[in-house]
Amino acid sequence: MAWTKYQLFLAGLMLTTGSINTLSAKWADMFSAKGCKDSPEHGFAHPFVQAVGMFLGELSCLAVFHMLLCHDRRRPEPKMNTGQSFNPLLFLSPALCDMTATSIMYVALNMTSASSFQMLRGAVIIFTGLLSVAFLGRRLVASQWTGILITILGLIVVGLADFMSGHKDDSHKLSEVITGDLLIIMAQVIAAVQMVLEEKFVYKHDVHPLRAVGTEGFFGFFILSLLLIPFFYIPVGSFSNNPRHVLEDALDAFCQISHNPMIILALLGNTVSIAFFNFAGISVTKEISATTRMVLDSLRTVVIWVVSLALGWEQFHGLQVLGFIVLLVGAALYNGLHRPLLARILCCASVEEEEVNPVERTSLLDEGRVQEEG
Repeated sequence: MAWTKYQLFLAGLMLTTGSINTLSAKWADMFSAKGCKDSPEHGFAHPFVQAVGMFLGELSCLAVFHMLLCHDRRRPEPKMNTGQSFNPLLFLSPALCDMTATSIMYVALNMTSASSFQMLRGAVIIFTGLLSVAFLGRRLVASQWTGILITILGLIVVGLADFMSGHKDDSHKLSEVITGDLLIIMAQVIAAVQMVLEEKFVYKHDVHPLRAVGTEGFFGFFILSLLLIPFFYIPVGSFSNNPRHVLEDALDAFCQISHNPMIILALLGNTVSIAFFNFAGISVTKEISATTRMVLDSLRTVVIWVVSLALGWEQFHGLQVLGFIVLLVGAALYNGLHRPLLARILCCASVEEEEVNPVERTSLLDEGRVQEEG
């Protein structure tokens, strides 16, 4: 069945905005500007400020939900399913997981390449599968366990590619690259906990997806914004790249933005893209299928990698290609992408049998007639 123009638009929107989200975050990390009180020019290293911007984008999904709801209610026959009433505090624990995982990943993005960042996020399959068995009582089929094992192999290959490239990369030290990769994988453990919590406590309440994303964005935005105040006073030494070497210096971030307005463009790209990406992802699942969403998310990694190479942000490494292919196979097996392919093969085989059998039956009848005539 051919896709409609609207479905093609949604797929393109998801692929484009998903790629822009990671690329704009990495672009912001590559800027340099003076800080407050005419401090020397230094790199823009403010992962928690970036995370606040991302949650602002998620929060905007709540505004979109209410706009769509108002528009639907003006119709003679409203069609929008708003879901049942729920306690917003249900989203607090998933939002805290999302906030922690996102902040860690933005810290890691300062240390490693955009393509490795995107590829290593595939580790979420491993931890989601294991946690769903432990806490949701789910039974994984053989193909899902195989997918998890292949994903582990893919992560090893990508990690090895980063280890080898770390010796040749002038922008990041080898220790930074390894630390960044480990932080990304650690963040996927927290992201997996978030998914399990959402499935166990949230999904049974039939909450509209835009409302769910927006509510999590609400908690993430306001809690992390408040946490920026204590973060301003927590010293972390050389782990932080801001001049005061504190966990997060929001004032320095705003001063750098005032000295280099291009930074705000990158941050806006991150904020706006996450809102459209969430909307497009939800719509793709609804209008096409969850499998299509998974395929588009994998293609997003290819786009990010190709753009990073084209812009000279990173160098080509053959092992990274191999790692991506292995990760793609692992994700496909875990998500059951092989099933429709096997179904088509079996269907084609049965059709061929049906085409051959009539011929065989005709030949047998002919032989029978010859014997009768004889």
